[in-house]
Amino acid sequence: MTAAVIWPYILVMAGVTYLLRMLPLTLLRRKLQSRFLQSFLYYVPYAVLAAMTVPAIFESTGSVLSAAVGFLAAVLLACRGASLQIVAVAACCTVFAAEWLMRLAG
Repeated sequence: MTAAVIWPYILVMAGVTYLLRMLPLTLLRRKLQSRFLQSFLYYVPYAVLAAMTVPAIFESTGSVLSAAVGFLAAVLLACRGASLQIVAVAACCTVFAAEWLMRLAG
């Protein structure tokens, strides 16, 4: 594709991105009174992060079983209050150990 063809796409996407960020600021000037809407908007980032991350977790290893073991280790450590670095390193080490044990057994 040439630059002349790509620029309209870039401009349209920039406009869409700008509108999606600008409209809530202009339309919702007063504080939201609905507790349901406040709660819904509070949890949207967590739901989107989970929807993007969880499928990638189960597709990133050689086996769904090792991914599930690493995911379970990460969830348990996170629920116990471990830091993000500890959770990430422990999950990676758990997946590595599970993959290693599966290769030894198979």
